[in-house]
Amino acid sequence: MSLVVQKYGGTSVGSVERIQAVAQRVKKTAHSGDSVVVVVSAMGKTTDGLVELAHAISSNPCRREMDMLLSTGEQVSIALLCMALQELEQPAISLTGAQVGIVTETHHSRARILHIETERLQRHLQEGKVVVVAGFQGISSSTDMEITTLGRGGSDTSAVALAASLRANRCEIYTDVPGILTADPRLVTDAQLMAEITADEMLELASLGAKVLHPRAVEIARNYGVPLVVLSSWTDDPGTKVISPLPSPRSTAGLEISLPVSALECDTDQAKVALLRVPDHPGIAAQLFGEIAVQDLDIDLIIQSIHESNSNDIAFTVSKGILQRAEAVSEAIAPTLGRQQTTDPETAEVIVERDIAKISITGAGMIGRPGIAAKMFATLAAAGINIQMISTSEVKVSCVIASQDSDLAIESLCQTFQIPSSPIPNSPSLVPYHPSPVRGVALDLKQARVAIRYVQDYPGSAAKIFGLLAEHNISVDMIIQSQRCRVINGIPTRDLAFTVSQADAETARQALQQAAPILEKTEILLDTEIAKVSIVGAGMIGQPGVAAKMFAALAQNQINIQMIATSEIKISCVVAQDQGVIALQAIHQAFDLAGSNKVEVPV
Repeated sequence: MSLVVQKYGGTSVGSVERIQAVAQRVKKTAHSGDSVVVVVSAMGKTTDGLVELAHAISSNPCRREMDMLLSTGEQVSIALLCMALQELEQPAISLTGAQVGIVTETHHSRARILHIETERLQRHLQEGKVVVVAGFQGISSSTDMEITTLGRGGSDTSAVALAASLRANRCEIYTDVPGILTADPRLVTDAQLMAEITADEMLELASLGAKVLHPRAVEIARNYGVPLVVLSSWTDDPGTKVISPLPSPRSTAGLEISLPVSALECDTDQAKVALLRVPDHPGIAAQLFGEIAVQDLDIDLIIQSIHESNSNDIAFTVSKGILQRAEAVSEAIAPTLGRQQTTDPETAEVIVERDIAKISITGAGMIGRPGIAAKMFATLAAAGINIQMISTSEVKVSCVIASQDSDLAIESLCQTFQIPSSPIPNSPSLVPYHPSPVRGVALDLKQARVAIRYVQDYPGSAAKIFGLLAEHNISVDMIIQSQRCRVINGIPTRDLAFTVSQADAETARQALQQAAPILEKTEILLDTEIAKVSIVGAGMIGQPGVAAKMFAALAQNQINIQMIATSEIKISCVVAQDQGVIALQAIHQAFDLAGSNKVEVPV
């Protein structure tokens, strides 16, 4: 007999008829011989309606009372679904998050799960009952007994956490699309269904705004090796499997608050090539990396900083074995970059750094935890190590430093993040074969960019900036440090830019403006009219030309790239907000990700 956890979202239980359809599906699973735990969200737009009611009463409602209010939506769903199952003569019992034993932190509206007391739940399963659990909610402790909610995507998190705690054979997430698609079907009508995807790829896509799964749910599945599949509530199609690595044995105590950093990676076989003062108009990145791809040179990190006047800087890293060829290509193409524009600046300057190392912290627990990057920067600063390049993703922060500092950096970071083992080398992980190196394309229209001009180029500057933002609970996404160094009154400076959610943008700007001792003589710029378009795929590791193809797709549509940041399995570009959807569609088409059948999205 297998144990199955099924989760149904608000659309799936949005009406009496849909609840009855879910009950039929659950009964079918139970009658196949499986034990079933069902996690449900509030019906349809119930949560939105409750939020509106709260704001009609108060302009700034108390978080505790909001949790008390919002938790009622799921209680309606579980009771109705149990009634529907009982009408089908299927024994069932409904339990709130508190009754099932989901114990959380006391952080109202954004609590993380500490552990799940499964004794009652297992007793009901042994009695042959389907257990229907209210998602999105828990209880703080046996003493406080505070009702808490888990934040956006909380029902996904509840379901996968239950599956991990019960050691379920699989966790099924039912939604209003047939599985995980190569792009948002509302924006790309020919988006294709993926049969499977790695947990790392899904983490990136979920963090980039793919709403099928919440990153916290993927994080738990990845950490505990939960077999996870995303399915349609309307069909019996097989959906998409999310493949997690085989985990090391670990306790479910502290389920969501385990150490955020799980590993340290160090690569000393790296060299940096930087092109300064390249023209700032569409096609430049495509021209540069297109020529690099022709030479079959594999690039690791790529960063493009914010523009200055009509130029900006692009830097990338390569293995030392191909540095000479990469330098030759860059030197040859630099004089030709954008020369057709009479307003272009002087010829781009090529700078090569041979003695560098890339050091990275990685861990799915970083998601939604402001301050991890700041902690890394502060650790390096305390050791007197200056950062030359920064590249970030949701599950990794990478810094390029002088190679002579790598041993000290490793020792310091291992101590800070309580990593007992030696760093692992950067190496491609085993992934399912797929003919395309890119699995999905994502668009985020809800980001803003903050740029800080003339930041002092000393160890500790980045740590102070991002530590300050962490104090204001602001999560930072892309971080780019310019390659161009300007000396002002004898002090070397560089520009630093990063993206945050639009909701946090003004708070971030004000916090930085009030930090005069930290940011003396800097200039802070805020741009809310941006979009971030990204490609994700574990297969792009060791595949030259992927970045060039993405940049070329944007150039062909006259879309200028404002920022570039990469990790091993992701490339992100910031473009103008009004060009975001066009960029998404162009990139999706460029990588031949279209499916043959249009995906219908219920409303």
